[in-house]
Amino acid sequence: MRTTDTVQVVRGEDEVFIRTAHLFATATDIRCAANNFATWTWVRAQGGLTASQEPRREGLRVRKVYQSGMLLDPTWAQRIATARDRHGAQVRVTTEEMNETIILDGRVAILAGDQQAGERSYSLISQPETVQGVSSLFEVAWRSATELDVYDAQVTEIRQIAPQVLDLLGQGVKDETAARALGLGVRTYRRRVAELMDALGTGSRFQAGLRARELGLV
Repeated sequence: MRTTDTVQVVRGEDEVFIRTAHLFATATDIRCAANNFATWTWVRAQGGLTASQEPRREGLRVRKVYQSGMLLDPTWAQRIATARDRHGAQVRVTTEEMNETIILDGRVAILAGDQQAGERSYSLISQPETVQGVSSLFEVAWRSATELDVYDAQVTEIRQIAPQVLDLLGQGVKDETAARALGLGVRTYRRRVAELMDALGTGSRFQAGLRARELGLV
């Protein structure tokens, strides 16, 4: 662990939880940004409960922004919606890559860092000006993001064929052949590929394949 007066850098989810459990227990405002499902899946030391299974407290406001590629997995899309409804969280979706962050009461920010030897690093920041800067970035992402139900409806069709499209892209199949395999016209197929790339937040088919693998979609 590296430490300054206002920044602590720790490795591994267990260490983060040990140092922040008391903050989560008393927080009244929690903001979270995540690009994939692996970032904030901390396991409680007692009972094996994840943070999303904690009972909701009165007066607690929770806002979460997820990267849109996650919603291409129908299982996770349903789990996000269920957790939102159960715990009263506000959830939005963005196609933009984000700094993966949790902000507690505007006083402490937790930033996910790199991953080495199976463990990820996390920066725990309490320096007011830095936390304010991180909070401002979150608010920009929040304002430009789409409500979960709205985005979910928008990607219903592409979600159904995403696995097949990703498989065909991975094989390097020509558009004409891929379109026939899916029973689509070439223009429709290319439009679906563009929609898929947008949902994954990527600018090329190659990047889409890489992003899909990161999210466990292929």
